[in-house]
Amino acid sequence: MDLIDAPEEGLNSPEFTVTEISGAIKRVIEGEFGHVRIKGEVGRVSRPRSGHIYLDLKDDRSVISGVIWKGVSARLQTQPEEGMEVVATGRVTTFGGQSKYQIVIEDIKPAGMGALMALLEKRKKMLEAEGLFDPARKRPLPYLPEIIGVVTSPSGAVIRDILHRLRDRFPRKVLIWPVAVQGEKCAPEVTRAIEGFNALKPGGALPRPDLLIVARGGGSVEDLWGFNEESVARAAAASAIPLISAVGHETDTTLIDYVSDKRAPTPTAAAELAVPVRHELMAWLDGQDARMRQALSQGLTRRNQRLRDMARALPRAETLLDTPRQRLDMVSSRLGPALIAGVQRRKVRLADISGSLRPSTLRRGLSTEARRLADTSLRLAPALTRAIARKREQLAATSRRFRPTALQQDRYRKARELTQLSKRLADAGQRNITACRTRLEAAERLRRTLGYEATLERGFAVVRSEGAVVTDSKSANAASTLEIQFADGRVTVGGKSAPRKSAAKPPEQGSLF
Repeated sequence: MDLIDAPEEGLNSPEFTVTEISGAIKRVIEGEFGHVRIKGEVGRVSRPRSGHIYLDLKDDRSVISGVIWKGVSARLQTQPEEGMEVVATGRVTTFGGQSKYQIVIEDIKPAGMGALMALLEKRKKMLEAEGLFDPARKRPLPYLPEIIGVVTSPSGAVIRDILHRLRDRFPRKVLIWPVAVQGEKCAPEVTRAIEGFNALKPGGALPRPDLLIVARGGGSVEDLWGFNEESVARAAAASAIPLISAVGHETDTTLIDYVSDKRAPTPTAAAELAVPVRHELMAWLDGQDARMRQALSQGLTRRNQRLRDMARALPRAETLLDTPRQRLDMVSSRLGPALIAGVQRRKVRLADISGSLRPSTLRRGLSTEARRLADTSLRLAPALTRAIARKREQLAATSRRFRPTALQQDRYRKARELTQLSKRLADAGQRNITACRTRLEAAERLRRTLGYEATLERGFAVVRSEGAVVTDSKSANAASTLEIQFADGRVTVGGKSAPRKSAAKPPEQGSLF
């Protein structure tokens, strides 16, 4: 039965197998597109061990898969490479095993550089002109970072490879910032991740990494295009934390590789660049410790030998003391005669001095001092008299300057000023009291005007029930006793009136409601 045959009336629609449908679609497509030429940019290129070439042809909106069989690829003059713009000639067919269509390429020729590669080259030249690729601005990586920040997808094999390599080499604390590593969200999320790690404060609740790793597995130019965006490159260049880029495989290169402080060919290599091998470091430390111990031992041995050599050049202690001991004996033998000679010299000097001291000399000195004392005492009384007279004259001159009349006049003047000030103070106090009284009376009048007592004088009344003010007829009907306050007094109304059924009926004579 043909696919386009309609089922007979009254029967169900025909049933086909998957293979039948796939074969029918294959025949339709191959019949309509037997031989075509397609112009596009070469995307992903795969060369398996079978010798066939699998690739993608794309433009700015669509992608079509292509295959070059092994026999055809050997005859091609131009081998397809990622990023080339080519014109491919072949036939369109389907691959039922994956329910997709593809072009079987029979010939392929270059048509110029692809748009993506041209855009990439333009961005590369612009950033290079700004100095972002300058090796002088790249910082050295920390030898043994305490915390490592990783920007990658948390579900891929990349993060597992990095963690496994870090665990094997030197376990460190790792902070993972999950991002999309391809597609439209890749560039903004990677940019925010780098800026977010740099925004962390040292010593905060979330520790700031000492090293960043931006990692992704291999892929086509389209898959890695997010890492060629200008925002990602500028964020990596502005990072204050040293950054390692590990995007793609050995041959893959993106803009972030040029601006990062270090490029790793693979994510595993990035982990190896980040930390040393702990066992090698421990072996190196053991070797350095052994060398230090050996150097210390050799130094002590050399210094010990030098000390012994210098000790042999020194004279013996007994030889050093022979000359001082002999000098001491010579000096001690001269000490006794020198002391006797000194005592004798001092005796002769004392005799010479005591020979000049006579009693008559002392008496003459006393007589002279007595006469000088008598002369001084005779001059003392007149001098005291003259001093007293001089002081008395000074006192009289000072007392003449003090006039009682002037003091009396000053006292009267100060009394008048005090009286005037007292009067001014009393007047000011009286004026202040009068002003305060006036304001108080005005406030009292205002209070009375604004109070409800003034309203009562205009014919109004206040109705209360059990101490509370009644404001509506429902509350008044429910009250057992009402107290009505007028301007001249209060009236209590007992009894409970029956509720009225119509508000339009006038109140009975004598009723308050």
